[in-house]
Amino acid sequence: MHNRRKFLYNSLSVAAGTVILPSTLRAAPNKKWTVGEIIDLFLKEINGAPFSQTVDTLKSGSRDSEVTGIVTTMFATIPVIRKAIEAKANFIIAHEPTFYNHLDETEWLKDNEVYQYKAKLLKDNNITIWRNHDYIHSHKPDGVMDGVIERLGWQKYSRESDGYFEVPDRALKDLISECKEKLGVSNVRYIGDLNEKKKKVVLLPGAWGGRNQITAAGRINPDVLIVGELSEWETAEYVRDARAMGNKLSLIILGHADSEEPGSKYMADWIRKNIAGMKVVEIPAGNPLQFG
Repeated sequence: MHNRRKFLYNSLSVAAGTVILPSTLRAAPNKKWTVGEIIDLFLKEINGAPFSQTVDTLKSGSRDSEVTGIVTTMFATIPVIRKAIEAKANFIIAHEPTFYNHLDETEWLKDNEVYQYKAKLLKDNNITIWRNHDYIHSHKPDGVMDGVIERLGWQKYSRESDGYFEVPDRALKDLISECKEKLGVSNVRYIGDLNEKKKKVVLLPGAWGGRNQITAAGRINPDVLIVGELSEWETAEYVRDARAMGNKLSLIILGHADSEEPGSKYMADWIRKNIAGMKVVEIPAGNPLQFG
């Protein structure tokens, strides 16, 4: 997928740091903010920003719009947009695409009634959507991963910058229960023996892609690989073959939206910290899938 995990491929060998925004760049109380000013303020914390190639563009609205309130979310779904309207927030910062493809190309959707409805809803209510994917992942620390680690309470278990953790020894079923409870996941899919003890974990929320998931598993040799989503014909088959040859590698699939939703809280907290008085609310998009 075009540029989707470029920053994550590099992160396998890059240690995370912390960037502190100089006080001279912080927001003044009672200042009126435009969309563009808020985006630019966040980009000041990103090395190399603005990127020459990025999916982090406006999907609706204008940089010049004065912001009345901000919603942070994984996906700017129609229900999320409606909640933003109710909250009188006209700026949505979403982590993932708005129009059903990575580049948010819409020409192929111009006659589609779902696209038309959503685009009209945004236009009629003067809602601006900015995708914050490449930049928040390039932030130090990675805003999504940091949010997930905080939600799990695994800060002290981290061993490397690429998602390697050594957690207290426990059965796979207990690790699954912990992830479901702390991340608000209703159901997961898994491969493995529920009673096998697990300690070494590789956590890769979101969509890293099969090659990166398999490379991390091969290099670290964890007891369990926890991912957001995968292509079933890639990582799942690797884990099945690993177990068939005697390796006790297990797999937990959380779901893409659920696995990265804590990044929306990270972004909301960043706004509260850096833009005094700005109204901001995190609205989880939720998992669109149900389990029969």
